[in-house]
Amino acid sequence: MSSFWSMWISILTILVIVGCFVLLRICSKNTTPEIKEGESMGHSFDGIEELNNPLPKWWSYMFYITIVFGVVYLIAYPGLGNYKGLLGWSSSNQSIGTDQGIKADSKAAIEAAATEGRWVQYDQEVKAENEKSGPIFQEYAKTPIEELAKNPEAVKVGGRLFLQNCAQCHGSDARGGEGFPNLTDTDWLYGGSADEIKASIMNGRRGMMPPKGGLPVDDSEIPGLVAYLHKLGGAEHDAALAAQGQGSFMKGCFACHGMDAKGNKLMGAPNLTDNVWLYGSSDGKIAESIKNGRAGVMPAWKDMLGEEKVHVIAAYVYSLSNK
Repeated sequence: MSSFWSMWISILTILVIVGCFVLLRICSKNTTPEIKEGESMGHSFDGIEELNNPLPKWWSYMFYITIVFGVVYLIAYPGLGNYKGLLGWSSSNQSIGTDQGIKADSKAAIEAAATEGRWVQYDQEVKAENEKSGPIFQEYAKTPIEELAKNPEAVKVGGRLFLQNCAQCHGSDARGGEGFPNLTDTDWLYGGSADEIKASIMNGRRGMMPPKGGLPVDDSEIPGLVAYLHKLGGAEHDAALAAQGQGSFMKGCFACHGMDAKGNKLMGAPNLTDNVWLYGSSDGKIAESIKNGRAGVMPAWKDMLGEEKVHVIAAYVYSLSNK
């Protein structure tokens, strides 16, 4: 990091901490002496009246403690630009033993750091943990996913890995949300077999529907297309509009979704007949999908987690839809 950015980050961080302290002090005092404590400030909304009361003591003390903790942390650990902290802790091996000319990732470098009383680096801690848990994942990797999904302990491990890495998009219950697939049902864009689930996690997926399907569909045709899609899914629809929409669908939507509209897992084209909608099933949401298109990206986890851990996550995900 350059000296400029180091200085900028350090000054900004210190100003924020000082600013929090000053703001807390101001809010702890009565800045309206003409109104005594406990009296009305003259503001009310929805039956709630604002009184001139100071901040609760416990609330103020809690924030003072967090400020003190922040100062102590920034003294002990890196956080102020290039300042390394009194404990010399780093998330990288590059600083270990390099001053003695020792290779950063060598055993000698680690021993040198330990001799000097420096903290073990983060990636060395990860390495040590992987060495301890590695044999467990290696053993799990020998078991087919379908069988592993019946192993309660393996499913628990996969569930923890899922919460750490996948829940941000798919939710802690794996039921997804708008734009993020529900992993607990039997509706799969790219296939729900054990191998297909593992392939999706390993390599990621990139879905793309162009605006209006890349077809010369006029905006006036979209309501008819929406009605036709509702008809395919067995939902309430306008029969006359649906008849018009069928013609629009046959302009070329079938190229991805199929003549029967049941989708194509090789392309990630969804089944339009099951009334399961990734971005919402209302008229407005479907019309938005048709008019503007959709683009979804799932990252590949092969390099981040490794195949053995992905294997266990795949078993957990497989177990959700194969009770």
